[in-house]
Amino acid sequence: MAHLELKSIGKSFRNNQVLKDLSLAVETGEILVIFGPSGTGKTVLLRLIAGVEQPSDGSLAIDGFDMSGIPPERRNIGMAFQNFALFPHLSAYENIASPLRARGERQAAIDDRVHGVARLLKIDHVLSHAPRELSNGQKQRTALARALAASPKLLLLDDPLRNVDAKLRFEMRLELPRLLRTAGSTVLYVTQDYKEAMALGDRIAVLSDREFTQVARPAEIYGTPATISVASLFGDPTINLIPVAPLASQGLPKIGVGGASLSLPAGYAHLAGKACVLGLRAEHIAVEEKTSPESFPVEVVAVTPLNEKTLLLLRTGDGREILASEAGASEASRRHGPAFARFDPRTALLFESDSGRRIAPQAA
Repeated sequence: MAHLELKSIGKSFRNNQVLKDLSLAVETGEILVIFGPSGTGKTVLLRLIAGVEQPSDGSLAIDGFDMSGIPPERRNIGMAFQNFALFPHLSAYENIASPLRARGERQAAIDDRVHGVARLLKIDHVLSHAPRELSNGQKQRTALARALAASPKLLLLDDPLRNVDAKLRFEMRLELPRLLRTAGSTVLYVTQDYKEAMALGDRIAVLSDREFTQVARPAEIYGTPATISVASLFGDPTINLIPVAPLASQGLPKIGVGGASLSLPAGYAHLAGKACVLGLRAEHIAVEEKTSPESFPVEVVAVTPLNEKTLLLLRTGDGREILASEAGASEASRRHGPAFARFDPRTALLFESDSGRRIAPQAA
């Protein structure tokens, strides 16, 4: 049985519908990341699960029990929200310890748990400080530590690393999954950072336009996105999108890119004559000095080295700009000017022009 189950959840504030028809099952011990741009209702969804807000439609159950009318304090939920919600009259230590004291833990156990979580989050040196003496990043980590300390059955984390500096944010992406699994909690983790979502989630639920656009494992979200909008949300740089109209040539599908006729896998033959959008990840485009089969002419307009990779801005013969990405720093000798680009047809993604939905290749 799913630990958390949402059935056709909707939420409206007066005439403004924020969420509609959300259904989701989260298994015990799973880390599910709720990902989406700002303003898509991610925090509202957490508040509904916590019991702070009530749904306008649908129902939710925890461990098979309907939560309708059940107050937050009876749901065995840990929460860390964006606004910190720290007790201003308590030290950081006492804020973290508060849920443990509320359930009558012994002082020795409280000390062990508070100091252990604080060390991991690197706030053990400010445990005696009042919230007003903490930086925003320290407040955020204190709120996260308080949520983790009680090892709740269900843990709701609302972008808990937003105010943390870049170095610590990177470290926490590595440490948090281990910490969350040690806590034994089922976790719903909200973020706007796709890298964070990919690093932390067993699955990712993409929330867009008031509903879940796709719920899947990170590799599936990135490799086979359900829509153009999902494809555009994941990846840096963003995916290249090129309007195409496949044609059949000797029974095989072909598309025109940059003045060249390029092959697609045979599974796309059914798209002949249909207007589509070709999606190409930057790292799937190779740039070479000499022409080769299935390559197309481009002009290298700009080269941007980023140490771990180099971005190339290319312009095709018909004036379209696309981005390519190469691992490592670019050779200093690379010149701007004429070149040739190619991609493995198996990496191509095709989307419907009107709906934006991904088109799966048909089986041979």
